[in-house]
This record gives sequence, C-alpha cells and structure tokens, in this order.
Amino acid sequence: MRSVQEALQEILTAFKVNTAEYVPLLEALGRTLAGQVIAKNDLPLFDNSSMDGYAVRAEDLVTVPSTLQVVADIPAGTAPNVEIGAGQAARIMTGAAIPPGADTVVPVEDVREADSSAEVKILKRGKKGDFIRPRGEDVKTGEALLAAGHVLRPQDLGLLAGLGISRVLVIKKPRVAVFSTGDELLMPDDPIVPGKIRDMNSFTIPAMVMSLGAEPIFLGVARDTVESVREKLLLAVEQGVDLILSSAGVSVGTHDVVKSVMESLGTIGFWRVNIRPGKPLAYGNVKGIPFIGLPGNPVSSLVTFEVFVRPAILKMLGQPTEAREIEVMVGEHMVSDGRESYIRVILRRGDGGRLIAFSTGTQSSGAISSLVKADALLVIPVGVTVVNQGDFLKARPFAGIGL
Repeated sequence: MRSVQEALQEILTAFKVNTAEYVPLLEALGRTLAGQVIAKNDLPLFDNSSMDGYAVRAEDLVTVPSTLQVVADIPAGTAPNVEIGAGQAARIMTGAAIPPGADTVVPVEDVREADSSAEVKILKRGKKGDFIRPRGEDVKTGEALLAAGHVLRPQDLGLLAGLGISRVLVIKKPRVAVFSTGDELLMPDDPIVPGKIRDMNSFTIPAMVMSLGAEPIFLGVARDTVESVREKLLLAVEQGVDLILSSAGVSVGTHDVVKSVMESLGTIGFWRVNIRPGKPLAYGNVKGIPFIGLPGNPVSSLVTFEVFVRPAILKMLGQPTEAREIEVMVGEHMVSDGRESYIRVILRRGDGGRLIAFSTGTQSSGAISSLVKADALLVIPVGVTVVNQGDFLKARPFAGIGL
C-alpha cells in the first residue's frame, strides 16, 4: 500500500505541462498564461486630464483670481490642434489629451465661467502637474507585467486590452473524462427506487475539474459489468482526453470491476493508498492515457481528488502543484486509525488571532454535509492515532475561505 507522498509522486510523473494556444481576450478569463506579458506601449499613451476643467500654464496661476482667454475646447478622443500660450486656457474633458504649452489642469469647481465663453476666471492657485495623468504613469514600455503561469482575472483582461492585445497565449485546458460506476445510481430527477441512491459524484467531480480551469468530458454512469466499464474507458480514449477519472468500482467487492478492465486495456500502478478517507484508489493508464479511479463514497472521492487529482491538473496547467497548508491549533480531542487522515474541520479565530480547528461532526466517508460545513481539511500524519486539544497540525483551507 503506497503512502500518500509515494502515490502522489508516482501520479505526477505521468503528467507534463499542456501545449499552448491563442484565444480571444474574452475567452481568456480564468485561463493560465503560457508566457510572460511585456508592455509594448506606455499606459496612458499620452498626458491626459483626470478632471473636467481647464488646461492652463502653472505660471499663469501665481496670482489668483486671474482671468484667462479660452482658446480651444478639447473633448476626449481628439488630438489638440492648439498650443497654450501666456494668459490662455483650453476647456478640457476627463481623459482628453493635454495640449502643448499647458502643464496644469484646473477643475471646473475652481473656476468661474464668464458670460462669454471666451474667458474663464481661475479662483484657486494650482501647481504644475495638478490633475494630469502623465504618459506611462500606469505602465511603461518594456515593463514585465504578467508572468507565465498567472491565471487571468477580469482586471488582467483590461490591462491586456489597454496594451492592444486582442488574443492571448494560454495553456490548453486539460480535457478530463469523468464517469461514475454502480448499478445503484440514479440521476437527481429519477424517481426513488428501493435500494438505489442518487449519484453525487457525477456532479461533484466534473465541478471540481471545472473549478481548476480544466474541461470535464462527462461520460455518464457505467454499470457494474466488465462490458459497461470497458465501453466507458474506450469512449474516453476515443475522445483523446488528457486524464480519465472514474468513481467507485476500485475496491475489493465482487462487483468492483474497474481494476480488471484496466488490466486488460493498460496497466495498474497501484490500487490502495494509506489514506483516510479513500484507501481504495486506483492509478494506472488506459491505452497510454493516465487513469485515476476514485473511491465511490462522496467524501472519499472529493478528498482523494483534492490530494491526488488537483495536483495532476495543476501540473498540466503549468501551475504550482503544492497544496496550500497553514498551521492551526486543534480545538478538541480527536482519534485516527494511523493512516494519514484528512479531517473535515471548521476554523475559528481564538485569542491573539490563532486559528483553531473543530470537527464538522461525523467523519463518515458518505456524509457529504460534513464537507459542505468545512473550511479546511485537517491533516493527521501517518502513525498518529490520538490528537489532543491544543496540539498543532497542518490544515488545507478550501478555495474561497477567507482567513
């Protein structure tokens, strides 16, 4: 039986960073940059006004109030065709280019406009550079802005658009085939049948794949027969996916047929890991495509996805594979069976801001509500059977949990 680290290392050796592709800017949200972004121009491209007001020379504001001659109107989106001389001003809108000769903007709140639009009275003294956004204030040509591996956010798309980039080079989305196994499984809208259960994994596992920026290819539910499982695996191969995921069918029951089908179509690297929950975990390949068989219990399936599948997908995306871990104090007595255990916990702030971990309740591998309530997975190391209140352990917070 593999240790968690041995199993993870063996899995990760089967994966490499996916190739890259150019996609339109609006399709790049949430995608991983394949290369560094270098600014090819300044932002802003020219000196411009940050206020509606008047573009003037600071030296004309030494004494106020002062009356200046208005020689031009400069709306945003136009190039000034006038130079501001002594005693002159130009009416200017926010974002408009500063005309030659001007070095200051006086906001409309600080002027009194004369009855004649040809003059304006400046009421407040200004200094050189007031209310002007200089060229390159935000970004300078040649500046390194975004690194390879960066996951693009809405603000990043705005930056790229401002730099004139309409298509961006990103890592291709890993394509992950997903199917559940089990004669007992029903879809959510199926009528209840005695002895059968609604399938959770057909929804949680594809959702986990999507949350990482990969593309799930859902193949449905395989029945507990060699023929049905074989059909799903061959369909995944035909789809040309990067990874095949199944749930259930990898234990030692007489109806757990996934292992035997794998042996006929590829190889098995291992099928048990020293982890709780989730000991029955199969890893191998099907006609050269990496395969991970997750346990069927919903919590076991999600926990083993977090520990083993997430790093594999992140590696294909060119992102760091190490799990984020924080140190927490354990808030109650806990026991384990000696396997490396992942306990669903709620995190609370104690005195001095210390994070304290409390169990969400039952740690049954079928209790999905224990994960819904959880902020993190508390990691009890292998060989530890008793954890006392006040002990310190590592925890893996879930994405979106504010700490």
